Amino acid sequence: MKYFVVFFFLILSATTFSQVSESVQTVTGTIINDNTKFPIANVNIININKVRGTTTGNRGNFELAVSVNDTLHISCIGFQSLKIRVTNDWVKTKTTTIQLTEKAYALEEVIVGRYNLTGYLEVDSKLIPTKENYRYSISGLTEGYEAGEYSPNAFGKVMGSIFNPADALYNFFGKKPTELKRLKEMKKDDTVRNLLETKYDRETIAVLLGVDKKEIAEILERCNYSESFVKTANDLQILDAISSCYEEYKILKRK
Repeated sequence: MKYFVVFFFLILSATTFSQVSESVQTVTGTIINDNTKFPIANVNIININKVRGTTTGNRGNFELAVSVNDTLHISCIGFQSLKIRVTNDWVKTKTTTIQLTEKAYALEEVIVGRYNLTGYLEVDSKLIPTKENYRYSISGLTEGYEAGEYSPNAFGKVMGSIFNPADALYNFFGKKPTELKRLKEMKKDDTVRNLLETKYDRETIAVLLGVDKKEIAEILERCNYSESFVKTANDLQILDAISSCYEEYKILKRK
C-alpha cells in the first residue's frame, strides 16, 4: 500500500508538471514594416496577461514566454501599436511574422503664450501663477516627482471616494481588482519598466490596466496629483502614482 501511494504521487506530480509545461510555451517572431518589408528593431512586445516583455533585435526577432489566448501589445515609435492574440498554430509552429504600419503625422499650429508683465517685481510676482507641488523619488529614477500621499487633501479625497459610490476613484478601484493586483508585477520585468520610463503617452498603462487614457487623468486628479504632474510625468511615474493611491485606498477601505 505504501508503494502504491508513493507511485500515485509520482504520477500526479509528473502529470501536473506536464500540464504546466504545456500551458506555458516559448514562441519567437519577426516584426517587419508592412510597406518596406524590412525588419524593425527596438519594438516593444508585452504579454498583457503575464506582464512580461521583450524587445526585438536588429533583425526584428524576438522570443517570449506565452500561453494560448494570451494577448500581446506591440508598440514602436513611429508605428501604429498593435494587439494580437496568441493562437494554437503559433504555439505549434513556434514562430510567426508580424507587420506594423507606419504612422502618418499631421503637424498642427502651435501658439506660444506669454505673461503680460509690468516690469515691477512686486506686481509681476503676483501675476505669475504658482503651484505647490510635493515631490519624492523612487528607485531607478534620477528625478523626483509628486506624490499624492504628501498632499494636504490626499487623505480626504481617498476617504471620500470610499464613501461616495459615484466617485470615479471608487468605481475604478472597485471594478479592476485583478488588474490592480498586478501593479507590482508590472515593475518587476525590466523590459516593461524600461519601456514605461521612456514613454509619456499613457498607451501602455491603459492597455495593462484595461482602462481608457482619460480615466488615468481622472484617477490621479482624485488622488490629488497636480495637472502639471499628470501632463509631464513619464508612464513609470504615473504607474507608481496609481499604485501608491491604490495602497492608500486599500488601507482606508479596511478601516
